[in-house]
This record gives sequence, structure tokens and C-alpha cells, in this order.
Amino acid sequence: MVENQTEVKVVNRNNVVVLGWVAFFGGLSQDMIQPILPAFYSQVLGLNKELIGLIEGSVTTAVSIFKILSGIISDSISKRKSLVFIGYLLSAIGRLFLSITTRGWQALGFRLVDAVGKGMKDAPRDALVAKSSSVKRMGFSFGYQRMLDTLGSFLGPLITFGLLKLLMGRVDSSRFKIIFVISGIVAFATILLTGLYVKERPRSGRNSGKFTLDFSLLKGKFLLFFIVMLIFTLGNSSDAFLILRAQNVGIKTATIPIIIALFNLFYALLSVPAGMLSDKIGRAHVIRLGWLIYGLVYLGFALARAPWHIWALYAFYGVYYASTEGVAKSMVAHIVDEAHRGTAFGLYNASLGLVALPASVLAGYLWDKISPSAPFYFGAACAMVAVSLLTAFHIEG
Repeated sequence: MVENQTEVKVVNRNNVVVLGWVAFFGGLSQDMIQPILPAFYSQVLGLNKELIGLIEGSVTTAVSIFKILSGIISDSISKRKSLVFIGYLLSAIGRLFLSITTRGWQALGFRLVDAVGKGMKDAPRDALVAKSSSVKRMGFSFGYQRMLDTLGSFLGPLITFGLLKLLMGRVDSSRFKIIFVISGIVAFATILLTGLYVKERPRSGRNSGKFTLDFSLLKGKFLLFFIVMLIFTLGNSSDAFLILRAQNVGIKTATIPIIIALFNLFYALLSVPAGMLSDKIGRAHVIRLGWLIYGLVYLGFALARAPWHIWALYAFYGVYYASTEGVAKSMVAHIVDEAHRGTAFGLYNASLGLVALPASVLAGYLWDKISPSAPFYFGAACAMVAVSLLTAFHIEG
């Protein structure tokens, strides 16, 4: 019995480590192509802005839908690893085949393949991380995931920048397609790691192996936390508005990638410490702290007048992300039983993406009709309301 328990602990610890590196290579691959997609659409394929919007809007919608579906399915069939594997495989195929794209409809098809894969793997991967971690180390485990994922996102654009410089003598279509091929090859590392090294113990239960829709988790602490997160997210518009505000204050376009890299660096370096802190003092306390930082950062963006303000604010914005992204997922894992975690993570992840659309539309309206500072005042206010409700509802985890 002792040997079995020791073996289980080793497998669980290995799963957390391996899934962290899976997230790293997934983030690296994704953020290698993200900076060049707009130019590829417009300059190489010659697509108009409406079609570009249709493609990327379809991607966002598909990701959100499949986050929910994959979570439900993973709870029903008890095979989370298989869904993670298939998800990363589809993303790798979608990115690799962008290299042979010559038409808009092809770009739409391959981006949707990538989107289905991205949506499919998120909820079951989070559920696997939660299953492979003890309650006392849940914050650390999700912080570790966010750290490596964000390091990949930090390095991806820098590698792409270097490749673009290295391939300077080639035409844009050739340069972009080489980057798509390299991104696809990097993405296949996620498949190898998942297939060879992630272990999953079968879960017994009356619903195991059957597809069922079970939303009974929408009650109690999870429902309250879900509502509070939606209120906070309503004020958390697209980060594109942060870039627009930076340019509005005087930051040059060429400097934006460096500032975003600074943000990702702070985010990556502080994710594990924030997760460990949540294990010690409670997840709700760290989330409240993160939302307070967010409120102050957004207030800072509203009041910013000089470029150096933007540099400092982006660094603190990384602190907010580190304090909330992984910690919030560990909170979900803590307040939902293991049998429903796939569905819970699917609803949680997808809803944040879906609410981001009206949040961004509202932010654009406030920017145009009132002032460039207005969306940030609104975001800060939503953060303060969320902090108050999280405290009033006594949601602890």
C-alpha cells in the first residue's frame, strides 16, 4: 500500500511538471505566429478588414464553445489525457498548414482547426493538473503552469522577431511561411510530451464512459465565484485598449513588443510565488490582492500622461496576472469536486472569453463617446465591486 501511494505521488508530481512544459511549448508556438497573422492576412493573402475580422472572430467563438464541450466530455468519459492530446494535435496541424495557405477560405479553415484544438485541450488539462496536485499545493501547481506558459509567450514573439531579421532578404510570404512551419514543429513537442509522459489513472463512477450534461455544480461557492468573476471581467476589456492607450500617451509602435515582453516577464517570474502564497494564506486573499492591483493599474492608465508611466503600469499589470490567473484556477479546483472539474473549468475559461466581447465593445463606446480614460475608470470600478463581493460572499478556498 505504501509503495502504491508513493508511486501515485511520483506520477502526480511528474504530471504537473510535464504539463507545465506542455504549456510552455504550446504558448511558444502560439505566440510565434500571433504577431505576424495580421500582416499575413493583409499583405500576403490580400484580405480586407471584414474578412480578417470574420476569421479571428470565428476563432474566438470556436475556442469558447469547445472549452465548454471538452470540459463536459472529459467529465463524462473520464479520459482527460486523450482530449488534451487531440487538442494539441489539432493546433499543431492548424499552425503547420498555414504555411501552404494561399486563399482566405483556407486561412479560415486552418485557423478554425487550431481554435478547436485550443478550446479542446484547456479544460481537461486544467482538470489533470488539479487531479495531480494535493490541496495544499494547488496554488503552486497552477502557478507553475502559468509561469511556463507565459515564458513561452515571452519568448515566442522574440524568436519571431529574430527570424524576421534573419530572413530579411526574403519576400514576406516566404518569411511568414517558414515561421509557420517552425511554429508547427514546436507545437508537435506538446503532443510527444503528452502522449509519452502524462499518466492518467482511470476514474470509476456511475457516469464513467457515458456522455452526460451535468450542470449541478452551478450552485454554492462555485456559482458565487463564477458571478463575481463575470462582474470583474465586464471591466476587463481587450488588452488592445492598453496598447491604444500607450500609443495615445506617446509610446511608439515599435516599442510596444518590448513593453509587452516586460509584462510577460513579470507575469512569468511571479506566477509561482503568487501560487505558493495562495497555498499559505488562502486563494481568495491573493485574488483580492490581484484585483486591487488591477484596479490601481487601470486607474493609472486612466491618469497616465508620460511614456514612463506606461512602462511602470505594464510591469504592475504583470503582477496582477501572476496574482490571479493560476490562483483563480486553483480556486475553482478547490471548490468543485473532481468529477465535475472538467465542466467547471470549461464554463470558467469559456465565459471569460465570451464576456470579453461585450466588455471590449463597452470599452470602445466609452473611449469614443467620453474619453480615452473612461474605459479604465470603468475597469477599476468593476474591480473594486468584485473585491467587495468576494469579501461579502465569504468565498474562501
